[in-house]
Amino acid sequence: MAQKPLPTSDLDHILNQTRPLWEEMRNNQIFITGGTGFFGCWLLESFSYINRQLDLNARATVLTRDPAAFAMKCPHLAADPALAFHAGDVRGFSFPDGDFRYVIHAATEASGRQAAEQPLARLSTIIDGTARVLNFAETHSTRKFLLTSSGAVYGRQPASLTHVPEEYLGGPDPLDPASVYAEGKRISEQMCALQSTQSPIEIKIARCFAFVGPHLPLDTHFAIGNFIGDVLAGRPIRINGDGTPMRSYLYASDLAIWLWTMLFRSPDLIPVNVGSAHDLSILELAQAVVRSLNASVEIHVAKEVMPGAEIKRYVPSVDRARRLLGLNETVDLEEAIRRTAAWYATEEKGAG
Repeated sequence: MAQKPLPTSDLDHILNQTRPLWEEMRNNQIFITGGTGFFGCWLLESFSYINRQLDLNARATVLTRDPAAFAMKCPHLAADPALAFHAGDVRGFSFPDGDFRYVIHAATEASGRQAAEQPLARLSTIIDGTARVLNFAETHSTRKFLLTSSGAVYGRQPASLTHVPEEYLGGPDPLDPASVYAEGKRISEQMCALQSTQSPIEIKIARCFAFVGPHLPLDTHFAIGNFIGDVLAGRPIRINGDGTPMRSYLYASDLAIWLWTMLFRSPDLIPVNVGSAHDLSILELAQAVVRSLNASVEIHVAKEVMPGAEIKRYVPSVDRARRLLGLNETVDLEEAIRRTAAWYATEEKGAG
């Protein structure tokens, strides 16, 4: 089913927050992997919009396994002559011709199911894909390279650490098969560090946490997407655990602002957390979704809280992003929930 464009108000906001950054993109090319997923749709559509508004005469080449499928999903982007879609697997794609001053490597299989059923394939996609994209950048005159890494690289966040900073040197358990995504991202960061020893490319590392906005799936392993989907369908919200884990969510227009700012301005090999510092429990999140959407659905929590149990956290410190790049969260959570639900609700009406 074709999906509608992002709200113009969001695209204008991204432009207004990043306007001074774009002049260096004029008449240049950018190569983007992962351009057809949640991150990618926001990056592509904001690029397309800003390119037109500022008359940059820039071009983006997007790696995708299935250009035809993406054209059906986002026909308004497929029709943009400034966007070219290059078919291939990130692990072994043929290199398009030309000089690409900028590269954003955002290709990652986000499916929790693949991690469980095909962990080696997932690890290969992350590691071999990063090697291939770094080789592409090295041979195509790239000056600035942005890797979308993950907060998962820190491993389990200690309960005593409410917001994990970039200086925290914890890590996932390398013998736990569930760590495949986190370990893949850690190795990708290491590969970038090694590449920098023999290349003048500026490499920027975005350690991304959790997000909400149009294009976020409403039926996978993302709690906030599932809760919004439940409310839109008029069914009870079901929390499988005890509702105590702490999370935070950054709206996708802020995500795009932060990633574009990092590509252009972040220092070489200085990791920056990307996310919201405004934390709340999963139960509080469900309550926020119900409240934001003025819904009357019930919330069912599967498990009781165990007295004395440690609280599980996945919340970033964003002090470095503020201090180094002047980045801030500009859309609060309840407004982010309303915008996401409104976009999906009009999608459903359009399909009917």
